[in-house]
Order: sequence, then structure tokens, then C-alpha cells
Amino acid sequence: MKHMHKQTFGDHLFHFLNSVFFTLFTLLCVFPFYYLFINTISDNRLVGAGQINFLPQGIHLDNYLRVFNVPDMGQSLFITTARTLLGTVLMVLASGLVGYLVTQKNMYGRKIIYRFIIITMYFNAGLIPWFLNMTMLGLTNSFWGYIIPAVVQPFNIILTKTYIESIPGELEESAFIDGAGYLTVFSRIILPLSKPILATIAVFGAVGHWNSLMDSMILMLSEPKLYTLQHRLWIYLNTSSDIQKVMDQGRVTASDLSRLLNNRVISLTVAMVSIIPILLVYPFMQRYFQKGLMLGAVKG
Repeated sequence: MKHMHKQTFGDHLFHFLNSVFFTLFTLLCVFPFYYLFINTISDNRLVGAGQINFLPQGIHLDNYLRVFNVPDMGQSLFITTARTLLGTVLMVLASGLVGYLVTQKNMYGRKIIYRFIIITMYFNAGLIPWFLNMTMLGLTNSFWGYIIPAVVQPFNIILTKTYIESIPGELEESAFIDGAGYLTVFSRIILPLSKPILATIAVFGAVGHWNSLMDSMILMLSEPKLYTLQHRLWIYLNTSSDIQKVMDQGRVTASDLSRLLNNRVISLTVAMVSIIPILLVYPFMQRYFQKGLMLGAVKG
């Protein structure tokens, strides 16, 4: 029977302070989301006056119903959802396939190919050459401008390669002996066993696509119908800021005040709508995320 360590006063004090610290830290992390949410369901006049701080007042859900009536908001939500789903699926498949191929010792030039992929993590041409390249490839003002550049991600390939190398090689060898090809081994053995790391990559990809702003602002200048949800939110935030400047200068009318209130509430609601999907998805992926990140970052 193992000797049980008797808890001293110092141990109890440490656990108490540790619990207090992480409780406060959790509250600090959660409060911004809570503050945003209560301002979207409270009386709009009180929100505009800045009187909603801790508890909601005049609760209603009209803002969430109205936000989808804002011009192009539904289209922006559709574009963001479509790029997140399609972009994440293609990125996960590409990361898994490339990560598997560079682990094959009989693949010609695999080390050179792998090193060229890694080099792109440290060196890039810059924003203007990137934009010119996207223009020459015909990816400006095109939905595929969101998808194609993000398919191959060097960091994801590193994680996938390292994880696959931890899978016993005997599994592949037995499959090859039974007559399976590389594609069969990849789809029947490697993919199922790589769920943790692929789920981790999926979280990275989904969050990146959902929160992306710069590519929409730079690539979709002539196609407002391809603006992402974050781009729309940025537009409404700027509109609210412009009206606020007019108010600060004392040149405000009832129409300006109404527009300010409307745009601020819309901005808060759109921000909440853009956050909710990630908050709902992450808890279901967390167990895969933790396991995959640890196993993919440290070679077994």
C-alpha cells in the first residue's frame, strides 16, 4: 500500500490560491463574450446610452432577427460558411495526404520536397507580390481566392507527418503484403488512425477561415457579394465610428443618433453571430485537439 501524503496547511493554501486565480482568469476570459451577448439582447436605447454592463435589461431577440435583413448580411454569412466548410475539408485532406507521402522512404525526392514546403514558413515575397500573383492566377474577385491559397499549410503538414511517423510501420507493411496500394493504405489505415491530429488541423483551419478578413478586403474589391462576415462587420464598425466622430464634434441630428444606435447594435449582433459557431464547435473537438496537438508536436 502506497504511503499517502498528508496535506499540510501550505498545500491547502496553494490549492485554494490556485483555484481562486484560475477562477478569476476564467471570468476575465468569459466576461467579454458575456458583455457582448447581454448588449445584443437588451433594450437598444439602453445599449446606445452605455447602461448595460453586468445584467441585461429589456430582454428581446429582435436584433438577431433584424441582422439578417441587413443588405448582403445573409450572403456574407453564406460565403463565410461555404469557405469554412470547403476550405477546411480540402486543407485537412491535403495535409493528411502530403504528410503521409513525405513519410514514405521510397518516394523520390521526398526530403527536398519537404524542405521546400518548410521554407515557405520562413520566407515569403510580401503582400504586393502576393497580390500580383493572385491577380495573374485569376483568383481576385473569385470565391476560389479564399480556398486555393489555404489548401497547403506547412505547419499542418509538419504536425501530420510527425503524427503519422508515430503509427507502427507494421500496419502499413501488412497491408502492402495483402496487396493494398498507397491510396488504400492512406484511406483505410492512415486516415482513421490520424483522427486526433486531423481534428486539430480542422480546428485551426475552421477558425482561420471563419475569422479571415484581410483576403476579403484585398482580393474582393470589385465583388461585394463575396465579402465575408468579418468584412461586413468591419464595414459596420467603421460606419459607427464615423457617426461617433460627428457626434463628438457637436454636429449631430436625430437622424445621426438613430443611425449610430442602429449601426452599433448591428455591429454587436454581427460580432456575436460570428463568434457563436466557433464557440459551439470547439467543445466537441477539444478532446481530439489536445491529444492530436501533443502527439503531433512530439515525435513518438
